[in-house]
Amino acid sequence: NPDALAALSDRIRARFRASAIPPALAETIRGSYASLGKPKVAVRSSATAEDLPDFSFAGQQDTFLNVLGDAPLLEAVRECWSSLWTARAIGYRARNGIDQSAVSLAVVVQAMVQSDTSGVLFTANPLNGRRTETVIDATFGLGEALVAGLVQPDHYVTETATGRIIEKKLGAKATVIRGTAEGGTVTESADAHSQQALRDDEIREVTALGKRVSDFYGSPQDIEWAIDQERLWFLQARPITTLESGPEILWTREISEERFPQPISPL
Repeated sequence: NPDALAALSDRIRARFRASAIPPALAETIRGSYASLGKPKVAVRSSATAEDLPDFSFAGQQDTFLNVLGDAPLLEAVRECWSSLWTARAIGYRARNGIDQSAVSLAVVVQAMVQSDTSGVLFTANPLNGRRTETVIDATFGLGEALVAGLVQPDHYVTETATGRIIEKKLGAKATVIRGTAEGGTVTESADAHSQQALRDDEIREVTALGKRVSDFYGSPQDIEWAIDQERLWFLQARPITTLESGPEILWTREISEERFPQPISPL
C-alpha cells in the first residue's frame, strides 16, 4: 500500500530529524572532516542489505553532493541514516523477505570529485547478456543527472578485451548538474547533442577500468566513474543483478524473430 508506506516513512524520518546526533559521534565526524582539510565532500549511504548478489537497492537511499561545512555535513549524515527508511526501501525489503530489523546503514564521506564527465558502465551487456561486451553511459557534469534519470546520455558499447568500440550513440545530454563554489549543486541546461561526452581514447580507458574492477571482484559489475581534469576516478561498484545465472553463453544463433539465450552447439 503506497500511501501507508509513505506515511510510515514520514513518521520514521521525522523522528530522525528531531533527534540530535550523539555528541561524541558528532565530534568524531567533525574531527575526521577536519583531518581531510574540510573540503567539499560527497556524503553517501551504504546499507548492509544494499547491492546484494540477488537484489539491488540502487537509488533507494540518499546521497548528498558537494557538501561544505560542519553543520551541513552532520545534517547530511543524519539524512542518509533516515533514508534507510524511505517508502521505496521499506517496500522493497518487504517484497523480498528481508528482515526490516536486521538492516543498518553506514555513511561514507568522500572528497568530492568535481567531474567534467561522469557515468556508469556495465562489464557485461545487460541487454543481451554478453560477458564479452562493456556498456558505457556518459554525460557532462556530475553523475547525479544520469542516475536520477534526468538526462539522455551517450551510449557506447565496446569489446571488453580490446577496448574496440562496437557501437556509439550520442544522447541529448540536455541537463547538466555541477557543484557550486559555496557548496551544493546547480542544474543547468545544455546543448550538447552533437558532442561526445567521452573521446574515443577515454572510452577505451573507461573500458579498461571496468575490466580491472570486474576481474578484482570475479563477477560482472555495475560501476560509477568520473573524469575530473583528465583524471579518471572509480567511485563505486555493485554486482549486476539482472544477468541470467548459470554458464556464460558460448554460442548463440539469432534470426529476425527469435533468440536462443542458452548455449547452442555449432550443429
